[in-house]
Amino acid sequence: MNNFAAIDFETANNARTSVCSVGVVIVKNNEIVDSFYSLIKPEPNYYNYWNTRVHGLTRADTDGAPLFPDVWRQIEPLIEGLPLVAHNSPFDEGCLKAVMRCYRMDYPNYEFHCTCRAARKHFGYQLPNHQLHTVAEACGYHLANHHHALADAEACAWIAREIL
Repeated sequence: MNNFAAIDFETANNARTSVCSVGVVIVKNNEIVDSFYSLIKPEPNYYNYWNTRVHGLTRADTDGAPLFPDVWRQIEPLIEGLPLVAHNSPFDEGCLKAVMRCYRMDYPNYEFHCTCRAARKHFGYQLPNHQLHTVAEACGYHLANHHHALADAEACAWIAREIL
């Protein structure tokens, strides 16, 4: 797969609708050609302690951020016609479907591929786990800012270029 968009969502709480940031990396002809990052005001708008502990974002970071539909209007033209790739794609696809339902947006049945599943097949027991930072390192990419949506999307793009 030479053309795709790697995507990563971070959430504010346990609700899949609570996306608070998104990172997208566009790959064409196996080269990264564009990227996009935005904070998002989550729905519902509260932060779970554990989620903040993972990504460091708080309500103060996103209270002035745009709502998901406004952010998605910017992303949609970037990913048009491209399959989407995510590490643990059921989570990211679930977030996308849930937040689109929440805002009564039509979900265009995006084609998702999972680099975590692909890594399990590709590396098997060669790795201690198949977490994003572990797989990225095995593919020659050092993930310095793990759980920042754009950094995670870039790591995912790197993995996809190597093993998908």
